[in-house]
Amino acid sequence: MKRSEPEQAEAHLDYEIVIGIEVHVQLKTASKMFCSCPNKFGSKPNTHICPVCSGLLGTLPIINRKAVDFAILLGLSTNCRLAKVCEFARKHYMYPDLPKNFQITQDDKPICLGGNIEIDLEDGTKKQIWLERIHMEEDAGKNIHFAGGETLVDLNRAGTPLLEIVSKPNISSSAEARSYLTRLRSIVQYIGISDANMEEGSFRADINISVRKKGETELGTRTELKNVNSFRYIVQAIEYEALRQINIIEQGEKVVQATLLWNSKEHKTVFMRSKEEAHDYRYFPEPDLPILIIDDTWIERIREKIPELPEQKFRRFQDEFGLSAYEANILTAQRSLAEYFEKAATLCKAPKVAANWILRDLLAYMNESKVGFKELKITPEMLAEFVVLLEKGVINSKVAQDVFLEMTKTGEYPSIIVQEKGLEQIDSKDKLEFVAREIIEANPEQVAAYRGGKDRLFAFFVGQSMKATKGRANPKVLQEILKKLLNTQ
Repeated sequence: MKRSEPEQAEAHLDYEIVIGIEVHVQLKTASKMFCSCPNKFGSKPNTHICPVCSGLLGTLPIINRKAVDFAILLGLSTNCRLAKVCEFARKHYMYPDLPKNFQITQDDKPICLGGNIEIDLEDGTKKQIWLERIHMEEDAGKNIHFAGGETLVDLNRAGTPLLEIVSKPNISSSAEARSYLTRLRSIVQYIGISDANMEEGSFRADINISVRKKGETELGTRTELKNVNSFRYIVQAIEYEALRQINIIEQGEKVVQATLLWNSKEHKTVFMRSKEEAHDYRYFPEPDLPILIIDDTWIERIREKIPELPEQKFRRFQDEFGLSAYEANILTAQRSLAEYFEKAATLCKAPKVAANWILRDLLAYMNESKVGFKELKITPEMLAEFVVLLEKGVINSKVAQDVFLEMTKTGEYPSIIVQEKGLEQIDSKDKLEFVAREIIEANPEQVAAYRGGKDRLFAFFVGQSMKATKGRANPKVLQEILKKLLNTQ
């Protein structure tokens, strides 16, 4: 018998969700993991391949040292224990995008063990998400499916250096999963090892989900959601899949271990294949690659390259610039955004005002226009000058909106826009009183109604006066003059 929605919600309260996440991060190296082919996204299919990455017999891989450097850097940035001795292994499976029928990865001797990432919870507290391991591996190629049923393979991605970050199953909700992935992505971008672009596939998450009755210690049967490519879909997929599993258990049936995909159009999980176990892959040490010995000198050389990380910058922005936790959290989520804000705030010496314009107007414009910081015409220096003009009263808040819009279109400095268009704020009491008197004289009926008790008409006089000055009147001075004139019989 099918449960009603209230019954489903009530049943949900008796369960807890257990989530573990495996994240694949494509590294921003010049060449691939085990050959010298260019590591580039978006090129013509099968133009960056060679006998090694296309899996021809008799070829020998060579380890990309830069990829190892990046693995050490991420390990240090997430408080991992670095292995002094690690090795590669072969993971066997047969798919068209992996022509040699095995992937070079790491099995029982990964480069990083343990570690943790601190996240912010919705109630304002913090939680440690513990890591199982971080290991190095190569990416597979890409299958391209066509409407007629034809599938072609592009091997440009084959051999791309990857780091797989495996969390322990101590994530308890979709909100925690999103917070963890957001923080991990920020760390990856801050240390410069990847663009972590989810749309391009350089930051991919596989979500392992199971449910169990509250109070139980044994894990339930898990399903794996593969390659969900946005934080919004990850949240939706976790919530759907958890409820699906709860409903199955409540109906007296068993959850089947499987690999699933998220259908973003129908908002549901769909079966992809039965879930493999580790023994299905027939791991064994990669015979063509040497054991890696990582000494203290190597580790300390990489440690010196660790920049200020998101959590550190988050705290500093609050202390140094007086930002709220909400403001600091958004402004430190991306390194490019944090650097943009910090430069503008330092130059204009009005960090709260700069933060407001960035959070409210700049990010809205960038999202609507789908513009990144590389394409953005408003530089930090321009935004700083804009804030100074506003703070000094050269322009008022209404004119500022027009100036800002013009900056996004032309890339001109705000001072030039203000000068060329004559947008300086009118502060002169004589000029504003002249305008106010004209408005009052032209609207005797509204004046009589206002003086008769209709106070809301005051906004009418302000609006007419601002219109007459093309928005350039100093609002505070104008309102003082209008009150004085209107209240004088």
